[in-house]
Amino acid sequence: MSRYISFRDFDWTLVAFVLIICGLGVLEIRSATMHTKFAGAHIRQLYWIVAGLVGMLIVSMLNYQMLLERVHWMYIAAVASLMTVLIFGQKYLGARRWVKLPGGNHFQPSEWVKLILILATAKYFADLQQRELSWSDFVKAGAIVGVPMLMVLAQPDLGTALTYLPVAVMGLFLGGLRWKQALIVVMLAGMAMPLAWHHLKPYQKERLVSFMEPDADARGSGYQVKQSLIAVGSGGIFGSSAGSQTHLAFLPVPQTDFIFAAFSEEHGFVGALGVLLLYFIVLMRLTQNAQTAPDRAGTFVVMGVVAVLTFHILVNVGMVLGFMPVTGIPLPLMSYGGSSVLFMFLALGMVMNVRMRRFVN
Repeated sequence: MSRYISFRDFDWTLVAFVLIICGLGVLEIRSATMHTKFAGAHIRQLYWIVAGLVGMLIVSMLNYQMLLERVHWMYIAAVASLMTVLIFGQKYLGARRWVKLPGGNHFQPSEWVKLILILATAKYFADLQQRELSWSDFVKAGAIVGVPMLMVLAQPDLGTALTYLPVAVMGLFLGGLRWKQALIVVMLAGMAMPLAWHHLKPYQKERLVSFMEPDADARGSGYQVKQSLIAVGSGGIFGSSAGSQTHLAFLPVPQTDFIFAAFSEEHGFVGALGVLLLYFIVLMRLTQNAQTAPDRAGTFVVMGVVAVLTFHILVNVGMVLGFMPVTGIPLPLMSYGGSSVLFMFLALGMVMNVRMRRFVN
């Protein structure tokens, strides 16, 4: 670690708010799984949080500019790890997304690939000198994100693949995207929707149909959203101590994808609003760190983290409230899952890395 770098420059306020969110998540995981086969999941979540904190400290001590210079090797390793999943990954519910680790644990490489993409896009756009993007720059940036995205789609894992998009969008926006380019891309994407529909898996089509008409199959494809809405509504203003939807197992996977619904049921509108306020504070702290970054690349790195975190929050909360189709995207820092927790803390480590070097010449 450079002698000019000090942990006094660490954003301890940001860390405090992140740990508050994690703590609420652990308590909710414990409550939601207390009398189920997942009992004890909150203990494993604590282990992942501790491991994440250690990882965050280690990443913060590395020079992010050095990492950017070697990001092409990291990108190759990321693509190789996704290829490993497609060939040797554990198949569960028709998808290969995890690699089995010693001790019975599973690792999802597609999560840490997001961090590599943040670095790769930051490096690419930081090296561009012109204020406006050419179509060649646009295509190259799209390929950087598009290759891993297509590999994740092949697993298939539409939810995680979609989380790569905000990295590209934020990079393009900050890199000098012209409004004509954005308009053309949006039009082409709209025209490609019918083609994309035919390539979706049957269960993915069912999710989209149930999103448009949740009452059409309330006991089938629309069951998750209906139970989620009932859970959120039954929470009222201050919450329901009984938490019938969660504790009687009507609400599916309350410790992962629908943890916000379980939390809203037990803590009500006030509790849900409090969690969203905590996330808002975290996002504002991250944006402030982007503004004080020592160089253009540092700004892109931090804003890439902001983009991914914002996308996760909007999609997960929107899914719980019925405003988004069910995609399996977890709520950052709260949902149970080691890969998701580790990614977020490593991403925060990169933010700290940039922040701690803002006064270094």
